[in-house]
Amino acid sequence: MNHLVIGGVRSGKSAHGQVLAQALADQYKTNVVYLATAQALDTSMQNRIQQHQNNRPNQWLLVEENLDIASVLLEPEYQDKVILIECMTLWLTNLLCLEDDVAFERYKTAFMAAIRQTQAKLVCISSEVGAGIMPMNSMARRFGDEAGLLNQQLASVSEQVELVCAGLPLKLK
Repeated sequence: MNHLVIGGVRSGKSAHGQVLAQALADQYKTNVVYLATAQALDTSMQNRIQQHQNNRPNQWLLVEENLDIASVLLEPEYQDKVILIECMTLWLTNLLCLEDDVAFERYKTAFMAAIRQTQAKLVCISSEVGAGIMPMNSMARRFGDEAGLLNQQLASVSEQVELVCAGLPLKLK
């Protein structure tokens, strides 16, 4: 069972995804694995990570992986869990920063295959970046293109897709 929660910056998508993940864990009488993809490269990101840490339950298992998230989804000990991935677009940024198209495709292909193979219940949080203006530089344009494609791919393999705006979830699928 896959769920995709998308929204803009500070839209409430993370909070909604956390509520959804806990509800699934309660429903299936299991635990949540919080798969964090962010890297604390500056003070601003460190503060955002700290806010996310403060907002999630202490009993959730934290797994930090910024590139090979497919391996986490296939980990035998997590197959009966709910895995909350925060955030898909940060993971995408990590891949693009490798500046290695072969590695980018390898990680992305492995992840999409792992989604189909895992027995875990997935909640993927992703930013919707396609509603803004066309970026001026090529890296930002590629990010927007790749994020849009990733969100479409995730939506196609998800049973439930919600767009969060102003803290309000809108069911898309």
